[in-house]
Amino acid sequence: MKRLARLVGLSRRPKLPPFEGPVRVMVFDFDGTIADTFQQGLDILNGLATEFGYKPLVGADVEKARGMTTRQVMRFLGIPNRRLPAIASRGIRELRARIGEVQPIAGVPEVLRALHARGIRLGIVTSNSEENVGIFLKRHDLEIFEFVRSSSRLLGKAREIRQAMKRDRFGAEEVLFVGDETRDIEACRRARIRCAAVTWGYNLRESLLAQDPYCVFDRPEELLSVE
Repeated sequence: MKRLARLVGLSRRPKLPPFEGPVRVMVFDFDGTIADTFQQGLDILNGLATEFGYKPLVGADVEKARGMTTRQVMRFLGIPNRRLPAIASRGIRELRARIGEVQPIAGVPEVLRALHARGIRLGIVTSNSEENVGIFLKRHDLEIFEFVRSSSRLLGKAREIRQAMKRDRFGAEEVLFVGDETRDIEACRRARIRCAAVTWGYNLRESLLAQDPYCVFDRPEELLSVE
């Protein structure tokens, strides 16, 4: 019975408070939302497979994985939780050597600049490193963000979101998080803010919708409709 109660509790998603007033702060994920790191990330993931003892992600499995949550992908590849921090840390270091190859998602820089010109406060919360993000933003003339916060844990964005809200003194009702993965939606639910899921990144549209985001955008310019 206790186990059943825990399962029921895990499946019950907390109800978010009513959304009142305009969006004044937009917090973005980085990989897959602003920067097109998909191929670099896949190459790095597969390059570390032998060393860390998990199976590489190749062929039809790549598209299959895009329909999974992060935890499901870990189980699919055979990555134990205890190895995830080391793999993520190595992956970030490997990406540092390739960050010059990374390009913005088409249309996103123009939208970000338009939002900034409108007076929307912009921030980034990412599992990537602040160093990698900083290099990318400078390279592509996108140094328009008030803050960049990096989570040391792949599944630790909720904590970073809450700390950014506390430090910069903005309320949950003012914030919209923009991300491309199911774990972004999960983090926003824990932080009790709304998440706009974008379909041009890692996870497939269907898997994003299954997590019940606040809204879904299929093209970057649709972000300009946020009020």
